[in-house]
Amino acid sequence: MKTSLYQFVENTWTKHTKSQPFEDHKATLVLCFGSKAMLEVDTIYSTIQTKFPAAHITLCSTSGEIYQDSVLNDSLVAVALEFEKTKIETTTVNSKDYNNSYSAGIGLLKKLPKENLAYVLIFSDGSQVNGSELVKGMSTQIDKNILVTGGLAGDGANFKSTLLGLNEQPKEGEIIAVGFYGKNLTVTNGSQGGWDIFGLEKRITNSSGNVLFELEDQNALELYKKYLGAESENLPGAALLYPLSVIIPGATKPVVRTILSINEEEKSMTFAGDVPVGSTVRFMKANFEKITNAASEAAFSTISSRNDKPGFALLISCVGRKLILGSHIDEEVKAVNNTFNSETI
Repeated sequence: MKTSLYQFVENTWTKHTKSQPFEDHKATLVLCFGSKAMLEVDTIYSTIQTKFPAAHITLCSTSGEIYQDSVLNDSLVAVALEFEKTKIETTTVNSKDYNNSYSAGIGLLKKLPKENLAYVLIFSDGSQVNGSELVKGMSTQIDKNILVTGGLAGDGANFKSTLLGLNEQPKEGEIIAVGFYGKNLTVTNGSQGGWDIFGLEKRITNSSGNVLFELEDQNALELYKKYLGAESENLPGAALLYPLSVIIPGATKPVVRTILSINEEEKSMTFAGDVPVGSTVRFMKANFEKITNAASEAAFSTISSRNDKPGFALLISCVGRKLILGSHIDEEVKAVNNTFNSETI
């Protein structure tokens, strides 16, 4: 596998110095990440396709673009990969064509060939899709031993809409799957949080899917505002700084649920994943040092069983972490880079 990293700003391509010797026309797969404003440019796909004419091309809007050991804004970053022995298949569906995210997950992976499938990378709309239901649907169509990773597209801190595209101009509602085939590719993953839990444990008494209405028979939004205090004036953006720790019935470990939006009329909160009735929740808040350390720990977990450093690492982080770290956001990425001894793109 050969890997090359590019930045596209002001109609100019710049190749990162750590990139391997690379011929653009031989790229097998190109992963593109950019601000929504960049992806709204009506020539953006044709510009990328002209540079990488033989590649499968994915485009995904972000809340900041990771470029080696820095985080950019309002740019476009592209990772071009050339595989010699690994076959690539891609497919996409649009959430608007399905009744729910669960059905969309089923439909997406039904379209992906299964023979010799080794790994699946997912990029999904971040405003119209329930992430946990999407995963549940996908899991019905794939062997449990096949690793699936990915993330939801971003929109800065605006919570309005996201854009994705597979071999075409980006649009809303898209869900993309990239399948990797054969035995010559090794993929590992790691994930860590770094949040502090505070407040008393509360039980969800009224919810629907990923929409929360009541905690302990009290309106959840009003209770949430009470905990946020003055920060509640900055909702929904402030919600990124205070996600929920949720233990779903039957589970022993908590999952983090980040708020996507609030509805003042319904007094409800919509999360990136399910918040079932009967779940117990606690509020969470940021810890600057823990967040940075967690990034390093996640990176270390990906190499703990290896004797070498990976040729490529895809970092997916939450916009909430970016808001917390502020001008120090690069430190999270540098912590990962240091874990890989600066040997990985």
